[in-house]
Amino acid sequence: MSFATLELHPSLLRAVDALGFTAPTPVQLNAIPPAREGRDVLACAATGTGKTAAFLLPIMHRLLPGRRRTTRVLVLAPTRELAAQIDQHRVALGRFTDLGGAAIFGGVSMEPQQTALRRGAEILVATPGRLLDHLRYPYARLDGVEIVVLDEADRMLDMGFLPDVRRILGALGPGRRQTMLFSATPPPAIVDLARDFLRDPARIDVERPPAPAAGVRHSAYPVAREDKVPLLLALLRRPEVQSVLAFTRTKHRADRLANALTRGGVAADRIHGNRSQAQRTKALAAFKAGRLRVLVATDIAARGIDVTGLSHVVNFDVPDAPESYIHRVGRTARAEAVGDAVTFVSPEEEAEFRVIERAVRRPILRIPRPAFA
Repeated sequence: MSFATLELHPSLLRAVDALGFTAPTPVQLNAIPPAREGRDVLACAATGTGKTAAFLLPIMHRLLPGRRRTTRVLVLAPTRELAAQIDQHRVALGRFTDLGGAAIFGGVSMEPQQTALRRGAEILVATPGRLLDHLRYPYARLDGVEIVVLDEADRMLDMGFLPDVRRILGALGPGRRQTMLFSATPPPAIVDLARDFLRDPARIDVERPPAPAAGVRHSAYPVAREDKVPLLLALLRRPEVQSVLAFTRTKHRADRLANALTRGGVAADRIHGNRSQAQRTKALAAFKAGRLRVLVATDIAARGIDVTGLSHVVNFDVPDAPESYIHRVGRTARAEAVGDAVTFVSPEEEAEFRVIERAVRRPILRIPRPAFA
């Protein structure tokens, strides 16, 4: 099956070809036809399955041809990084069209965002909190919105954004519009939201049983808590460990790890909620460009990170839930590639790690700690 069979606008097919996409993923194959026809869509699809293109391609197909200087599409995302990533995909997929757009999120100046709203960015990608800040002013008009997408709705629920989402959807006013909701899981609050705002949606379920991607190679190192930094430095001396996304449980731990790696001669930086948006954007861009070997992140800050060719994910701290483990290790082995997920397990974390093993239905290989010298 090729993208050409999905009957998309030639300009979009040209962009898909230029990006090297060869065949649609399951969520794209199932979501694009009903979305292209204007139907509401309710999709269970995890990060890394191609869902961004699954809603952007049919949206852009519907908007073509011709521009209208008003906001016609609103995409809501839970985090700044995910909003920025979606907007980057919009730019890439729309490279051969004249469709415009903008990303609206916190941590940066409101003035350029005000300009985008005044000019009528056709495809607006926003986080709920910052969008509500703008909606207090008359320049932010969403009465022309024809299509709404709620991306990673379950994460918005986890982060407490659902009341804000309902306020935004209510502010759009009456009138028929197409609504698409994407969620990795369908908790009751998301089911209620879909029932309230979607009409006879096409239901798509490409959710797999809770398990990491098939291409992930899992391993664990039993290690004392105080020896985790020397262990990571030792692993980084191996030539096959090219780029590492390292997860910590807390912002403070992320700062300490990044500083320790830097002192150890490793190019490293960190992203978490206490870093400014400019700092987070700079760190992520440097990591993607290969100027950083290690990017340290907390779970929420890492939402939306999409790095091509990431060789290793390191759980510097054992995550507090199996779902977090699956999300973390899903940063590698994306798009059916192969990658390594390594977890450092201190004696205090062993019980939590066994819960993760049971949840992912596999024992994870314990590897004796290498020499630090």
